[in-house]
Amino acid sequence: MVIVRRLFHHIWDREPELFHHICDREPEFQSDEDAINQLEVLLTHIGSSPILLILDDVWSGSEFRLEKFKFDIPKFNILVTSRTTLPEYSFTYDLKPLNDEDAMTLLHHFASLQDGSSHIPDDVIKKIVRGRGGFPLALKVNGKSLYKKIVRGCGGFPLALEVIGRLLRENPVEAWCSIAENGSNSHYIFNSNSDLLDCLRKSLEFSDHEVIFKECFMDLGSFPEDQRIPVAALIDMWAELHKLDEVGNNAIHNLNKIATRNLANPVRKRKDAGEINKYYNEDYVTQHDLLRELAIFESCQGPERQRQRLIMDISGNTLPSWCTEQDQQPINARLLSISTDESLLSTCCNIQAPKVEVLVLNFQTKNYSFPNFVDKMDNLKVLIITNYGFFPTELRNFQLLKSLPNLKTIRLEKLSIPSLCKAPVLLKTLKKISLFRCNIGQAFGNCTIQVSDALPNLTEINIDYCNDLVELPAMLCDVILLKKLIITNCCQLSSLPKGIGKLVNLEVLSLRSCTDSSELPESIKSLNKLRLLDISDCLSITHLPKEIERVKFWEPIKEVLTNLEVKVAEKDINLTWLLKP
Repeated sequence: MVIVRRLFHHIWDREPELFHHICDREPEFQSDEDAINQLEVLLTHIGSSPILLILDDVWSGSEFRLEKFKFDIPKFNILVTSRTTLPEYSFTYDLKPLNDEDAMTLLHHFASLQDGSSHIPDDVIKKIVRGRGGFPLALKVNGKSLYKKIVRGCGGFPLALEVIGRLLRENPVEAWCSIAENGSNSHYIFNSNSDLLDCLRKSLEFSDHEVIFKECFMDLGSFPEDQRIPVAALIDMWAELHKLDEVGNNAIHNLNKIATRNLANPVRKRKDAGEINKYYNEDYVTQHDLLRELAIFESCQGPERQRQRLIMDISGNTLPSWCTEQDQQPINARLLSISTDESLLSTCCNIQAPKVEVLVLNFQTKNYSFPNFVDKMDNLKVLIITNYGFFPTELRNFQLLKSLPNLKTIRLEKLSIPSLCKAPVLLKTLKKISLFRCNIGQAFGNCTIQVSDALPNLTEINIDYCNDLVELPAMLCDVILLKKLIITNCCQLSSLPKGIGKLVNLEVLSLRSCTDSSELPESIKSLNKLRLLDISDCLSITHLPKEIERVKFWEPIKEVLTNLEVKVAEKDINLTWLLKP
């Protein structure tokens, strides 16, 4: 059962000590019944402490699943939140929109007007607030006589008030008046989620030279609901879709612009990461469900085949009618996102996508095969595959990628990777590959050809949280165009191959938090182009090359590695990095 899997995974990541007395690893479930039974055992083991299980955002039709969570455990209670009424439950509390007074207070707060010194008239603000429906998040964004109009326009919706409040916080009175007048229109009187979406569209009103921010916001809808969006994946996407720099400077700037409008919430786990070496693998973006709906809503204007981005959430094998037509017409999208459950078949649809440059595949299943139409996506440049299940998924028919003539970037998360250099899978145009939480023991094994022949243009490898990586294959040292080798949080990695010095073009080498790594090879001194060496949190390193070992300070090492840049991160007492993805 997906709910139980996520709950166990959440507890395992954040409170692993709770499992020590009942199991030594994340549990596997044989069936839904077994999953429920193991959850009851875990909750019983917690002891006499009160337990509140919160099931958030339960959709209509899922009530029968909730019955399975009714355990006979003392001081155990369940709180269910839903956008729809659940008639089966007698004890319910309906949240009402905020009244004008509370809405005004909330708008004052989010617009930073608590001191009462605002130049905005109260009546305008109240008008806007009423138009936002009483949702607190909405009150947070807008900016006193104006207050009353704005309050009316928000309709008591906190979400609308937050978004509009933040948007108008630093704006002149003219901007407030514009929002107030639009809010008085019947179109902005919100009584449902769809009305709220109309309200939130106000925060997407960018000037002509800022339209890129709206485009980037809409791209966020490509990722599943209630999941954190990896910043590294966005950097890969936007480098192709919007021609941003591949390092990530422009992408981070765009994310910050989106965040200032309260349309997304960036989460940086380690403050020093991006400052030192543009390392964003542990940075994420979160987004409220309604804001994701807004992104999808904005992307869904016009016929499906004419849209620039096509976002498909598929349950079972129920497909949009246009996908099953015999006379299939090509789609015009540059971004295609497909999110599926466990039952979708790879042969169930035959999309013609000749213009797609970025393909995002999201799923949760034990085995996964590429949709058959992938091998005809001649313009595909970026492939992002994410398994949101509990365990790594076996990836099948990887050979389909061999026919893609323009594929430059692959990002794989929580997958069991087959051999990347087994004939006839040649990825000759591939420049960057990122493997996150994957099983990669076979990725560079069983090779019938040289890695340098299979991946001749590879310039960047990112490996993160791949716990079955014990030794980096020596054959990777033959990929002489490689510029970045970033291996982080791989706790079983013991050492680098002795031939690492053959990577004469290597500029960045990171072993951050590879806690079992015990030494650096002597040949590292041959990396004359190396400008960044990161061995932070490599707690087991006992041997360094003598040219490095003898120095008292890091600066003199530049005599050996002339391009090396030495930086020391400032001490940052910040516990957000403890949150695991």
